Amino acid sequence: MPVDVDDLIGRAREGQPRAVARLLSLVEDASPHLREIARALTPYTGGARIIGLTGPPGAGKSTSTAMLLSALRAQGKRVAVLAIDPSSPFSGGALLGDRIRMGEHATDPGVFIRSMATRGHLGGLAWATPQSARVLDAVGFDVVLIETVGVGQSEVDVVQLADSTVVLLAPGMGDGVQAAKAGVLEIADIFVVNKADRDGADATVRELTDMLSASRREITGPSWRQPVVRTVASRGEGGDDVLDALARHHSWLLDTGELAGRRNERARAEVEAIALRQVQAEFAGLHGGEAVRLLGKRVADGELDPYAAADELVAGLRH
Repeated sequence: MPVDVDDLIGRAREGQPRAVARLLSLVEDASPHLREIARALTPYTGGARIIGLTGPPGAGKSTSTAMLLSALRAQGKRVAVLAIDPSSPFSGGALLGDRIRMGEHATDPGVFIRSMATRGHLGGLAWATPQSARVLDAVGFDVVLIETVGVGQSEVDVVQLADSTVVLLAPGMGDGVQAAKAGVLEIADIFVVNKADRDGADATVRELTDMLSASRREITGPSWRQPVVRTVASRGEGGDDVLDALARHHSWLLDTGELAGRRNERARAEVEAIALRQVQAEFAGLHGGEAVRLLGKRVADGELDPYAAADELVAGLRH
């Protein structure tokens, strides 16, 4: 189906949600128009704040995202949400349907919500998420919220994409703070203890505070001190406190030059991912995939070691 890229981008930048959705679909489908779209959008990028939200299942990520949406809209911000859903390994479809849980914002012209399936991509982010965030930035959203699948060692790539990363925990979950110990302590810019009206909230806040105090003793020089914020997202309580913490973190990023550093690293990772995807496509297309299959058979038969086979495959790409 032919695509008038200039017209599509023009309508998206005018705020037409169907045009924005069409651009994101082209990104997710790896359309051949992507290069033209990226070239046309690049001059408009760099204005949006990218905020990542992650946390273990049951912490209330979607409810918290809806609460932040309301707080940001009260400030007059245009907000886009990329809700990254786990995929069915069979159909590739998203399972959670975050748009249903954020339905109260569905008719707000200043809000755009998109669920994206990970499609088996490790780390909790769909491979197309960086390009989708770039599109939403370029078409004029002030804030892009990225809500990820879960939390843990495989989840930390959200930090590569976000200017600020919020980690949500809830009292009584048992494994919540343990997950933080397993690697999230390093990626969180702000901790949010949601469902703070429940028993155990004080203990969760205290344990987090103690962990952060211990980790700060190992740091020399100026650094960001991660705050711990309490919320009850189901009642809309604490949203402004989270936004205040995010505003302080954004000021710190600007003052220290860390914002530019993070965005440079984000662009580097994006370029690398695109390049690797191109190389993988070349591998898959090499003699219709027959060369890879034959080399694999020679390795399995003991005729060739896997390193020599890989060298032969790479040499085939160069000719």
